[in-house]
Amino acid sequence: MKKVFVSGAFNVLHAGHIRFFEDAKKLGDYLIVSVPNADLLWRLYGRKSLLEDDDKLELLRNLTMINEVIPSTDEDKALSFRTAFLQAKPDILAVTTDDHYMDAKRKFCEENGVEFVVMEKNAPEGKQTTSTEVVDRIKAPTHVPLRVDFAGGWLDVPENAIPGEFIVNCAISPTVSLKEWLYRKGAGLGGSGGWSVLNGWDPVASELGLGVGWQDPAVIAETGACVWKSGRYPVLDFKNTGEFLKGCMAVYDTRIHHDTPGLACLERNFKKIAQAGRAARMGVLMQDIKMLSVGIQLSYHLQIKEGMQHLPEIGDCLAHKYCGGGHGGYAVYLYENAEARERALEECPDLYPVEPYCRTFGKDEPVEWQPKYLQRLKDRGVIQ
Repeated sequence: MKKVFVSGAFNVLHAGHIRFFEDAKKLGDYLIVSVPNADLLWRLYGRKSLLEDDDKLELLRNLTMINEVIPSTDEDKALSFRTAFLQAKPDILAVTTDDHYMDAKRKFCEENGVEFVVMEKNAPEGKQTTSTEVVDRIKAPTHVPLRVDFAGGWLDVPENAIPGEFIVNCAISPTVSLKEWLYRKGAGLGGSGGWSVLNGWDPVASELGLGVGWQDPAVIAETGACVWKSGRYPVLDFKNTGEFLKGCMAVYDTRIHHDTPGLACLERNFKKIAQAGRAARMGVLMQDIKMLSVGIQLSYHLQIKEGMQHLPEIGDCLAHKYCGGGHGGYAVYLYENAEARERALEECPDLYPVEPYCRTFGKDEPVEWQPKYLQRLKDRGVIQ
């Protein structure tokens, strides 16, 4: 009888683990799986066990391809299974190609006359899954806000960063989820960042991978009215709830597709962008809507110089600008009070009210569209 030995934390059992056990079993007749208990997992690797030891052992023992489960007990990162291995006397030690301790395990096998086998990962449909990815998806919120950016945009792109300058933005409701997304997609409200947060992906890495900045996932995850320090990665300068903006914001649907990555390389006046960011920062700091409007309007003038089409004047707005990379998508409009916004909403069917969103600590709170604006979205063809 040929014995095959494998080891690992197996912190969250998933399809990749099942394929690993199946492939290891094919190497012999009897499969032994060795796992550290929760205390050893923490001491050696600084990792929290997500299952109680008894639960994990019971799950593994009930997998049909596994013949025996034994504990790893040695205070050795590379060979925590040493004692269990020598007692079990297997013929093969099997690992996958991404094993962090390949060299130490290979040498251990040579010293003990045991065959060392490196297996390719064989995940379902070619999708590699890790326990960390599973946990991140579990921890991801079910609903997130999108965002409007007021000023300083493009200074969150690492190569454009200016130390001492700022990016100013605000999370907005109604919220979105993986199953309900009642905004136009590709429209400048940070949708790709929101999608990453909802899926439990690393949202900042995802955005930087697209060649754009990090402000979208930063404010979507943080929520509130935020000021960020320009730099390689998001560092919060300060935030407030954005309550001073309640009843005063709206987004205008230009009905033109927006593509931020495609606009990232255009020439821009970053010094003027920084000037707008400083003005908007003072507006958020003082919770002064008129001061904030100065930063927004400065940003808009720069957008016009970049070649964007003039936005329509809708009601008595204090300021407006295109969201995100501009040249289409949504534009944010700022009004002095709820009455002025309401008049504008009645005037323009492509204008929609949005509110500042600041998540209550520890809560996942969906905010739905008002029925009259939900119907408007349907009438305007945004949703079916």
